[in-house]
This record gives sequence, C-alpha cells and structure tokens, in this order.
Amino acid sequence: MDRSAVWLAALLLLASCSIVYAGYDEGSAALNSGDFIRAYNEFKYAADQGDARAQNRVGVMNDIGQGIPQNYTEALKWYRKAAEQGVADAQYNLGMMYIIGKGVPQDAAEAIKWLRYAADQGQVRAQNTLGYLNATGQGVAQNYAEAKKWYRYAAEQGFAPAQSNLGVMYFKGEGVPQDFVQAHMWFNLAVTSGYTDAQKWREDVTAKMTPAQLAEAQRLATEWYLKKR
Repeated sequence: MDRSAVWLAALLLLASCSIVYAGYDEGSAALNSGDFIRAYNEFKYAADQGDARAQNRVGVMNDIGQGIPQNYTEALKWYRKAAEQGVADAQYNLGMMYIIGKGVPQDAAEAIKWLRYAADQGQVRAQNTLGYLNATGQGVAQNYAEAKKWYRYAAEQGFAPAQSNLGVMYFKGEGVPQDFVQAHMWFNLAVTSGYTDAQKWREDVTAKMTPAQLAEAQRLATEWYLKKR
C-alpha cells in the first residue's frame, strides 16, 4: 500500500472514532428527537464553553436523570453557573433545589434570594412559588399582600396555577376582601387554560353566586382573555 493510501486509511479511522460536538442548538435538536445521550453531550460541550443556556440544560438533565444517571450535586453546580450569568430558569431551578433540599441542605433564605432574581425577570413559576411561600409563611413571615402581588404578576402572564391561586385568595378573602366575582374570573381563566385543579374551585364559588354575579365574572374573564390575545 502506498503512503497516500496509508494516510487516507488513518484519517478515515480517526474520523470514525471521533464525534464532533457543535453546541446548544444541536443539543436541542437531539433532545427534541429523543436522543438524550447525544443531547447531553452537545449541551455539556456548550456548557463547558460558558453557554449559560446549555449550563441550565445540563443542570436539568442531571436533576431528572435524563440520558445520564441522576446527580443532584452536578445539577446544583450547573444551575449555579447559569444562574450567576442571569438565566432566570436556572435561578428558579437553583431556588427550588434549596427549597426542597436536593443536593444541598434546605435553606429558605438562599432559595428566596434566587427565586426573587428569577421572579424579577418575569419567570412565572418563580413568581407563583413566591406567592405560595408568602401565602403559607414558608421561609418568610406570612404576608398575603406579597402573596397577592406575586400571584397576580404570574396570573397576568397567563400562568394558570397562579390564576387559580389568586382565585383562592379572593374566594377565601385571604388578604383581600372576599370577592366571588374575582374568584370565579380567575378560576375560569385557569380552567380554560386546561388547569383542571381549578375546576372544583370554580364549581364551589359558582354555587355561592347570584346569576348577576356569574354574568359579571364571565364578562370579566372574556374581557381579560380578549385583551391578552
């Protein structure tokens, strides 16, 4: 075999043994196709280059054990890297690790710090979680005004769980005057979005309403929906 043929064979062998990773977009494509191992390797490659989106995704895959063994310590590490670069989803994920105590001792103050960072960027799950923590007094002094504020921020963005939670506040009169019209409106919006947990609440408040109140609640829900379209 001549020298050129030897070099060609060597190059082909090297190419067959090497996998070239491209980054975040390729990881997303692999994830969408169900190739979790390829997705993880693509995200990890990008994460090692400092891509904050990829760092959060590597954290998620370690957190839930998607394509790799579940590893909360690695999840925490990558969430933190992305959170420190300002990725709201990573800030939320990191906050939840501290709330639950996954891979780290439970720390309500640290959790709320990261949830606030995410919520201030408009991350609806963080806003809803802060609403819940303030409503129940978990990790903070119970504060219905703060709970209402955070629930409303998320509810106004169309986040159904927050709409339902805000409805509960109006239904029970927690930190706000009891208002069945407002409660029904928010429950109705949540149910319309497919949030089945609000269905029973809507039935309960409907049983307490007059026909005029019900008509007004339905009008407000329709008005809100049309405004947000």
